[in-house]
Amino acid sequence: MLRRQQRLRREYLYRKALEGQKRAVTEKKDKVRRALEENNELPTDLREGALALQRASEYDDESGEHVTSHEDDEYRWAGVEDPKIVITTSHDPSSRLKMFAKEMKLIFPNSQRINRGKYEMKKLVEACRSNDVTDFIVLHETRGVPDALVICHLPYGPTAYFQLLNTVMRHDIPNIGTMSEAYPHLLFNNFNSKLGQRTMNILKYLFPVPKEESKRVITFANQDDYISFRHHVYKKVQGKIELSEVGPRFEMKLYEIKLGTLDIANACDSEWVLRPYMNTARKRTFLSNEES
Repeated sequence: MLRRQQRLRREYLYRKALEGQKRAVTEKKDKVRRALEENNELPTDLREGALALQRASEYDDESGEHVTSHEDDEYRWAGVEDPKIVITTSHDPSSRLKMFAKEMKLIFPNSQRINRGKYEMKKLVEACRSNDVTDFIVLHETRGVPDALVICHLPYGPTAYFQLLNTVMRHDIPNIGTMSEAYPHLLFNNFNSKLGQRTMNILKYLFPVPKEESKRVITFANQDDYISFRHHVYKKVQGKIELSEVGPRFEMKLYEIKLGTLDIANACDSEWVLRPYMNTARKRTFLSNEES
């Protein structure tokens, strides 16, 4: 089993290494094709190999994408099989973090919560991987306040790191509604950039496909790169829709995406990192602005 996992990991890394090279060739083919269709001059850097690129492009499939990405490998079974999620906390969690972990378990269908105890991260990830777990979630806190969420997609990644702000748990919301166990409908707002789409996929594939009659709604609303998480159930009363918040609610701030799993995070490349101390950081919105 261990040798098989190592072999699959090597194959995945090899395909990912070739991805950039294939994408560069595809971009050159597209430039040549557009120049011929629009009757424009070829770019000077492509004139020498333009004929070879044109001949090679004749065999490309026009109905599909030319280049597959590592994201296709990561989520190739999304929507076909329901996700299987394990939720845990940091070492020695407070009572409020334990309570928050229980509430997060209610949010994600097909999830189970385990006590962290003294287990090492490598052992936990290996156990999840051997039991076909698709996502491993770790919750962190500061002085009893949940302030970080780590989503590790298995078996190869990615791993997304979120900061949590303004966390309000179910137990702190007055007149709380009843928690439904139906698969929720998902609403995503203002995830327009490539990074926004990537973040949306990481969050979206934590949930199975809902049934049309489900009355449960989970909202991820992005504003200035702060993702507001809201959880509601609704019902029709005299032809009108009535929403009831069932909690918890919080804001999420993405600050890093690693191309790997938690057990090898220190050795993995970073797909994206928030750099808040750059001069232009406060002027840019990474999740909503298509140019970012």
